[in-house]
Amino acid sequence: MSAFDPARWRPAPLLPDDGARSGSLLFVVATLCFLACLTALAVLAADRAARGWIGQLGGEATVIVRPKRGETPDAAAARAAEALAGVPGVAEARALEPRKAYDLIRPWLGDITDLEDLPVPRLVAVTLDRQAPADAARLAQALKAQDLDATVDDHSLWIKDVRRSASLARALGVGVFLLIAGAAGAVVAFATQAGLAARRDVVEVLHLSGAEDRYIAGLFQLRFARMAVLGGVIGAGVAALVGAGLRLAGGTLGLTPALPVAWSDLAVVLICPLAAALVAAVAARLTASALIRDME
Repeated sequence: MSAFDPARWRPAPLLPDDGARSGSLLFVVATLCFLACLTALAVLAADRAARGWIGQLGGEATVIVRPKRGETPDAAAARAAEALAGVPGVAEARALEPRKAYDLIRPWLGDITDLEDLPVPRLVAVTLDRQAPADAARLAQALKAQDLDATVDDHSLWIKDVRRSASLARALGVGVFLLIAGAAGAVVAFATQAGLAARRDVVEVLHLSGAEDRYIAGLFQLRFARMAVLGGVIGAGVAALVGAGLRLAGGTLGLTPALPVAWSDLAVVLICPLAAALVAAVAARLTASALIRDME
């Protein structure tokens, strides 16, 4: 190369455009974005499953009927179903076959062949009106009016457990998402620190040339924001493919009824590149500004 070649005297860039280090950083950011998208998809699916279970439990009630002296269990269950069918807010009430009651308690009692000899109560399945469902107190009052010894289970305990589990799943999802965002910010901050250390002489020349600290910090901010957008697009794209595969593999319910993935859930991955760029820009800006002040 000639001594008078302009390319020889062209200043080196503040940050290298490519290289193994940039490729490794891009891979880490893309992986973190992929995990963040999967976490968001899992939280959406878990919340949908919980709302479905709550809707099913809230739309039904179970009545346990115990026959009084001189009345058969089947007759008591039939009377209870008839009494509940006329209650406002009840769509349907039907007495379950004795075999279904036996099947419910058989796992708790073990292999017993003569369950018919045990005083097994009869069950009445009540389907409530979705618009104005009857509450447990109204059902119990109707049973009491017919002089029936019965207990109403409106599934409120199960609903509380499902809601508690859904809240826990959401909290865990938010915690994992924040942890991933913190890890991405820490990676970008470390890369910014390494880049500034490698270009310390260039930063000093820029200072002597009159460049302000915010201008120098903005170079790092722009570089890592662009890199984070690219990593976010890659990670979100792979997560979208995984989510689509789970949706197709499970049919209408997604992968499993516990995690029903919907096509609309895939829209959440569109936020990932923007979020990654924001985290990277803030981390690079803060780190670069602090380090540049220490160089002065």
